[in-house]
Amino acid sequence: MKIHRLRTPAALFALLLSMSAIAGSAQEIDQKVSETLRVFQQEVNGADLFLNQSAGYLVFPRVIKVGIGLGAETGEGALRVGGATVDYYRTTSGSFGLQLGAQAKSIVIAFMTKESLNKFRNASGWKVGVDGSVALIDLGAGKTIDSQNLKDPVVGFVFGSKGLMYNLTLEGSKFSKLDKS
Repeated sequence: MKIHRLRTPAALFALLLSMSAIAGSAQEIDQKVSETLRVFQQEVNGADLFLNQSAGYLVFPRVIKVGIGLGAETGEGALRVGGATVDYYRTTSGSFGLQLGAQAKSIVIAFMTKESLNKFRNASGWKVGVDGSVALIDLGAGKTIDSQNLKDPVVGFVFGSKGLMYNLTLEGSKFSKLDKS
């Protein structure tokens, strides 16, 4: 058996893209989204009330980022409205700069108004920082979601980060609708 080493950032980027080509079925994504929401609700006080008050929420159970100078990130998830999945999405982003490592994380993005949800759903490819902004909520240990820390129309939570790469931003992330019919 021959072992190949990733010698260039381009090879690393190609590996990540090939991983994203292995798409999950709608049922697999829904199961992972449900599990991610259970973890979110266990770890964050007030998460149930928050999710119930949102117009809809986008959940990415596992977003993988790898980088050696050039970085790439991808993951699949589902948009839920009224607790039911209405669409499936892929998130992708790229970056250039001082970075080395790999990271997996979960993301929950909540649309707190019907207007922000409709703008997202009607876009052909929604990009953070271009088509809309996402306010990331930092909830350290023991903090609770409440009206004081949720004032923006679109808010995001990044949690479960594992790995050696630090990056708490969604800036430049693109969300594209998947056809899972």
